Amino acid sequence: MSEARTPALEEAIDAVVDSYDGPEEINGLDTAALPNKRSVVEAYHHLKSAVYLGFYSQRALDRGNLRYSLSEHLYPAYEKLVVQIGRALVYEARFKGRTHPPGLAERVVLDLIRKLPEIRRVMNADVGAAFEGDPAAKSIEEIVFSYPAVEAITAYRLAHELHLAGVPIVPRIISECAHSQTGIDIHPGAKIGPRFFLDHGTGVVIGETCVIGSNVKIYQGVTLGAISTRRTDSRAMQRHPTLEDDVTIYAGATILGGGTVIGKGSVIGGNVWLTHSVEPGSKIFGRARE
Repeated sequence: MSEARTPALEEAIDAVVDSYDGPEEINGLDTAALPNKRSVVEAYHHLKSAVYLGFYSQRALDRGNLRYSLSEHLYPAYEKLVVQIGRALVYEARFKGRTHPPGLAERVVLDLIRKLPEIRRVMNADVGAAFEGDPAAKSIEEIVFSYPAVEAITAYRLAHELHLAGVPIVPRIISECAHSQTGIDIHPGAKIGPRFFLDHGTGVVIGETCVIGSNVKIYQGVTLGAISTRRTDSRAMQRHPTLEDDVTIYAGATILGGGTVIGKGSVIGGNVWLTHSVEPGSKIFGRARE
């Protein structure tokens, strides 16, 4: 490609440069100190490989080389996340006035790696629920390799731990990476129990303050959202619904509101609209209800 300079092009570039002197919020020249998205995503993929090493390893594995093979992923994951979380914390302190104790990034990442055995146990339960809940699945291997729900839930469970630790920005980068790949949008702030299964999953939206129990099954196109609120409203209140244990939500249903509780064992039919609670064991089908 020619790099010949022309007066017209130079004039156009000068205009773009000058536009950064304006009041627009997206100017943000100081955002160069923010976390690097590519590095965060690379760290996430290393963590994911550690969770499912047998599925991603390029060498034969046994107990003799397992530690070495895991270290190949966990060392770079640690190094990249410490740097990127550190940048997020510095940026937040500088521009939002929130101070953090020294060494927080290192402690947060180390705690996350220490939690990987438990995260693996929960993810194993999630994968098991997918296998039991989908007659089309021929094997656990097929689910891990090919089901978008596994990608989305894995990203959620890792990002959720960083969210709980108070890490800014980085958890959303991880969850939005999975969102862009799968079409499944799970906010890292949601609280989701084990044996969680998204059947197909495309178009599912799970909001920040959702609370979801164990053994819940959700089909494609379901929204667990908030009733429209202003940004000035309290951010601490629960804005999204609660699903108790053993709930099934069929395709296209919309459930809204922080006070909306779907009782244990309930079944919500396709395309139902709910903004109120239902008792345990309810079956809601047919026309949308308000």
